[in-house]
Amino acid sequence: MENSTQKQRITNYLQDIYGTEAEHLWTKFPNYSVFRHPLSKKWYGIIMDIKKDKLGLDGDEPIDIFVIKCSPIMIGSLLNEKGFLPAYHMNKENWITILLNETVSDDEILSLVELSFESVAPKYKKKKKN
Repeated sequence: MENSTQKQRITNYLQDIYGTEAEHLWTKFPNYSVFRHPLSKKWYGIIMDIKKDKLGLDGDEPIDIFVIKCSPIMIGSLLNEKGFLPAYHMNKENWITILLNETVSDDEILSLVELSFESVAPKYKKKKKN
């Protein structure tokens, strides 16, 4: 798997660890992959290929990105690091874009994915005793 792209490695991890298959919801954008929590059915991430200039980067060639849910506090600090950008096409307060070009390590991405996955998990309330 060493020759695989970061996009492929992350996609495989999401399928193997979380059991979430990539959903391709838009005919016009066949490379966009949505990942949902299996119980809540809420999105916890989307992988897309976007032209660099749409992200404020130099060039017009496409780049793979991963947009995930993230706490606003973490977003504030992550945006100061290389490889992180404001959320593309999502709420910038609760989502962040990660470049899938090896700038951010797989380990760092996967730890953020775990938080994103947990943030959309169903919330169970304890029953009150009378």
